[in-house]
Amino acid sequence: MANHWLMKSEPFKYSWDDLVRDGETIWDGVRNHRAANNLRAMEKGDQCFFYHSNKGLEVVGIAEVSEAGLIDPTDPEGKWPTVKIKPVRPLESFVTLKAIKANETLDGIELVRLSRLSVAEIRPDEWTEILRMSEG
Repeated sequence: MANHWLMKSEPFKYSWDDLVRDGETIWDGVRNHRAANNLRAMEKGDQCFFYHSNKGLEVVGIAEVSEAGLIDPTDPEGKWPTVKIKPVRPLESFVTLKAIKANETLDGIELVRLSRLSVAEIRPDEWTEILRMSEG
């Protein structure tokens, strides 16, 4: 069974629209050990919520890991991992951080509990609930 993740990006640096335009991107620049461990755990085919951080603060789309087990090309020491992702689809309705925090089903979600984490694990029940919330 595939795992699920949440990947944050500041929309003024790299947005959902940028991913759709590019068709695929390498998720580089992660330098947090917990986030790096999540990147190492990713497998091709895993799905990820694409989250606009800083401005927007909302889940806007679903991406898929298209290539796993890569070394971040921006790391001169070659020790930080990365993956490539590609867009799957935008969410019908964006799911805001405020709505996630207000939903008791999502108590303990890494997005809130470890708010500075750029690549977070999403449990199956959390994935299902955020998808439910996104249905127009």
